[in-house]
Amino acid sequence: MNAALGRDLTLPLAELRDLEGPVGDQEALVTFPALRSAGVAACFATLFAWPASSGMPGGYETAQEARRMALAQLDQYARWEEAGLVRVLRTADDARAHFARWSAERDVASPLGVVLLMEGADPVRDPNEVEFWAREGVRVIGPAWGRTRYAGGTDAPGPLTDAGVDLLHAMREARVALDAAHLDDASFWGAVDLHPTVICTHANARAFVRTNRQLTEDMAARVAASGGVIGLVPFGKFLREGWTSAQPRVPVSDLVRVAAHFAGVVGWAHVALGTDFDGGFGRPTLPRGIDSHADLGAFLEGVPDEFREGVASGHWRAWMEAHL
Repeated sequence: MNAALGRDLTLPLAELRDLEGPVGDQEALVTFPALRSAGVAACFATLFAWPASSGMPGGYETAQEARRMALAQLDQYARWEEAGLVRVLRTADDARAHFARWSAERDVASPLGVVLLMEGADPVRDPNEVEFWAREGVRVIGPAWGRTRYAGGTDAPGPLTDAGVDLLHAMREARVALDAAHLDDASFWGAVDLHPTVICTHANARAFVRTNRQLTEDMAARVAASGGVIGLVPFGKFLREGWTSAQPRVPVSDLVRVAAHFAGVVGWAHVALGTDFDGGFGRPTLPRGIDSHADLGAFLEGVPDEFREGVASGHWRAWMEAHL
């Protein structure tokens, strides 16, 4: 999405920020050099077609337009892979080999491992197309963002549609995992009853921010029961009820509080970083002291020593090596 909006992600982060000038809440947080210098080995890399209703330029009105956007992004990942910037991870064996190579090669700029994740399923024109996207390397699908043809989502309550039920069956058949991020409660419970492999790549706790964008304790427990992992989001609006970017940045302890809350519900083994730093929010919205991925150690210092490595990377790595 960032590349489609004109950002050159091959630039150092400071250079990209200087080039863009003051853009406030929309300030860039991700480039390949920034991820590499922060020691990031792999991430979920999104195919995100944004609807016209989002207010972003060029959003889709139809499923065909959404598909076209996602295909263009898929092509961008392929070009980055050809350039040696990323390595698309399609299988558990790919993940194991990538992490082994990355550990050996990190001093010589090993490519970033990417697991392709479709955020909002409207690019899938028909559930029968899940098999096509799986062949193209998509390993995770989140049916919703806001409302889609398949599910209720953020600020758009509602259950799975009939097409959504068919989508979940097709995902299960194709061994494409379910991302519960953005699912409305009714759609969440319908989806997890139909699919055994569930993660939540980027959400926080409804105990602190009472919107359907965040997970309840029961929802977190259901993700964990499937062997899934919950990725935390260092975004002020998702950490403190009523927070806005006109207020001082929240403390890092607010993010630690969410991590500890989930750990109390499901155990530390199901808690990890999600960041969502590619998702259209910038430095003024982050906790104080976190300006990029390189600063996430400030959060990890608040995690008990014995769980710190797992929260930083080990829990996602274990999930990828077991479920891709």
